[in-house]
Amino acid sequence: MYNVKTKTSKDVKTTKKKKSHFKQYIPLYIMALPAIIYVFINNYMPLYGIQLAFRELDYSTSIFKGKFVGLQNFKFLFATKDAWVMTRNTILYNLLFIVLGMVFGLTVSILFNEIRSKVAKKFYQSAMLIPYVISMVIVSYLAFAFLSNETGFINNSILKPLGIEPIFFYQEPKYWPFILLFFQQWKGIGYSVLMYTARIVSISDEYYEAAEIDSATKWQQIRYITIPMLKPVLIMMLVLSIGRMFYSDFGLFYQLPMSSGALYDVTTTIDTYSFRALMRVGDITMSSATGVYQSIVGFILLLSANAVVRKLSKDDSIF
Repeated sequence: MYNVKTKTSKDVKTTKKKKSHFKQYIPLYIMALPAIIYVFINNYMPLYGIQLAFRELDYSTSIFKGKFVGLQNFKFLFATKDAWVMTRNTILYNLLFIVLGMVFGLTVSILFNEIRSKVAKKFYQSAMLIPYVISMVIVSYLAFAFLSNETGFINNSILKPLGIEPIFFYQEPKYWPFILLFFQQWKGIGYSVLMYTARIVSISDEYYEAAEIDSATKWQQIRYITIPMLKPVLIMMLVLSIGRMFYSDFGLFYQLPMSSGALYDVTTTIDTYSFRALMRVGDITMSSATGVYQSIVGFILLLSANAVVRKLSKDDSIF
C-alpha cells in the first residue's frame, strides 16, 4: 500500500490565491524591471573585477590573469607619506558633513513644514532640490565665478570697493574647509529636506491638536512630537552615512578646488588620491585595491553602527 497525498481544497485555494497575487503585481514587476536590470549591471556585474585588487597588472595576457600578489596592491595606500593626510581628511570631513547635515537638514525641514501656502511650499521645495541634481562640474564653475582671483565676484564686487586686498582662494588652504562645507550643505540640503519632510507629513495632526489643547508651545510640539517621530529616519540616515565614512564626494574634493596643488593638504581624500595615483602610474589594480578597501571598511562600519543601534533600540535598527 502506498500513501498517496492528495491536495486538499485548502491547498488548492492557497495555490490559486498565490497565483492571483502574482498576477496582480505583474505590472509592478514590469515597472521595476529596468531598475533591477540597472542595479544588476551597475552593482553586481562589476563584482567580478574585485580580483584585480589582488593581481599584478599584465596586459600581455589578460588583466584578469595576472599574477596573484595578495595584499601587495594595498600597500601604496599606507606606505605613502600622504596616508595620514588623506585618511584624516576623509574621516573628519565626513563627520562634519554628517553632524551639520543632520542638524541643518532637520532644522530646514521643520521650518519648511510650517509654510502654509502651497504655492510657496512647491517653490521652495523645487529651489532646494535644484542644487542636488546639478552636476558638480557646473557647481565648480559657479564657485569659480565667485572665487576667481581675477574675475571673481567676491574679489571684484565686494572686497575691491571696500579697499580690501583680493584673496587668492585657490592658493589659500585655510579657506577651503569652510568653502567645501558650504557647497556640500548647499548641494545636499534638498535631499535631506525631502527625506525628513516625507516623514513629517505622515505624522498625524491629532498629536499636534492634542498638544495645542494642552497649551504646548510650537517649540514644545517640535521637541516632544516632531523630533521623536523623526527618530527612525534620523537613525537610518546616520547609519548609512557612517557606512560611507571612508568615501568622499569626488566632485566636491577634486573638481570644486580645480585640482589646485596648493590645496592638496585640505582637499586630498582617499578617492582623489587614488585617482591621481591612477592617472600618474596608470595601474588600475591600485585603484581597484582602494575601492575594495573602502568597501570592506564601510561594510564593517555599517554593521557596527547597526549593531549599536540594535542594542540600544532594536525597533530602530535597519536589520
